[in-house]
Amino acid sequence: MKKSEKYSSIHYHKYLELDKLLSAQIPRSGQFEEKAAHDETLFIIMHQVYELWFKQIIHELDSVCNMFREKAVNEENMNMSVLRLKRVSEILELVIKQIFVMETLTPLDFMDFRNYLFPASGFQSLQFRVIESVLGLREEDRLTYNGHSYKIVFNEEQKKRLDDVNAGGSLFELIEDWLERTPFLKFENFNFLEAYKEAIQKMLDREKAAIEATDILSPKMKELRLKMLGTNDSYFKRVLSKEEHERLVAEGTCRLSYKATLAALLINLYREKPILNVPYNLLMELMNIDELLTSWRYRHAQMVMRMIGNKVGTGGSSGHDYLAMTAEKHKVFKDLHNISSLLIPRSDLPDLPKELNEELGFYYTFNKNN
Repeated sequence: MKKSEKYSSIHYHKYLELDKLLSAQIPRSGQFEEKAAHDETLFIIMHQVYELWFKQIIHELDSVCNMFREKAVNEENMNMSVLRLKRVSEILELVIKQIFVMETLTPLDFMDFRNYLFPASGFQSLQFRVIESVLGLREEDRLTYNGHSYKIVFNEEQKKRLDDVNAGGSLFELIEDWLERTPFLKFENFNFLEAYKEAIQKMLDREKAAIEATDILSPKMKELRLKMLGTNDSYFKRVLSKEEHERLVAEGTCRLSYKATLAALLINLYREKPILNVPYNLLMELMNIDELLTSWRYRHAQMVMRMIGNKVGTGGSSGHDYLAMTAEKHKVFKDLHNISSLLIPRSDLPDLPKELNEELGFYYTFNKNN
């Protein structure tokens, strides 16, 4: 393009390439029948819209990954990352709501053109698989596709794209690495883990004493409550014992490293400190995305059940059953959700040393500049 054309005027129609976009809906039923099935146009548009949103999600996730590939993630990038992840969450909210539009298509209407779809299937959406891989869904954590790798439905060029995504480092891996670099776990004479252990023990001792002292509960109920309360070792064993945590990682029960888990816990516990507020919002958006993808998979499975019942999917999968299982299994950031089981009341939080308290606030920046 010539430099003189850089800011030349352009028509709305041309800018959006509407000729290409609006000519891309070609009902297959119309190629074999005298008249195309009316609702096939809706079916095509819905899936094209999904793919457009998937493209935008990939665009946002790639940008966030690039920011976290920098070893020193600056504050400006942190805020931008949260905003872009928030945008991904909003898009996912929207694609979930689009299912209501799809459900205006009745099962009988769908039967008018379903036979023309074989063997096309949403399972073959490369962009959705890219989204899963960029987020950090590993092949070993995926359900197989009729006993085969999920990549079996893609050509060599598409497989290479997926391999390149996996080789580039997922958002999960980048976030884990970032968490492991959190500088506040040990600060001069303050050891977060030791202080946390002491706080847990004080909390448990207080709650145990309250249960034993009450005259409202029967001896049997007291025994049950004490058992539910657990001990310092049993209730928080995963985070208090590095060896236990690493054993759980090895067996696949959890994935986030021990050090990263401690950092995520610290961020959650002290999230009201100014410097930790943005990191906390970042972790929340990652959980939101995971939750929304789970909701989308579940709603998609319910829609499929409504449309085809227990029939086999057009791509050869088990249809509803396969989709429902992915909603349960294909989660990436479940370790962040599990942090909630390790939280303690604000009143029991260990007091931070004055120096660390100031560094987590705005005093640090003010004093450095003055």
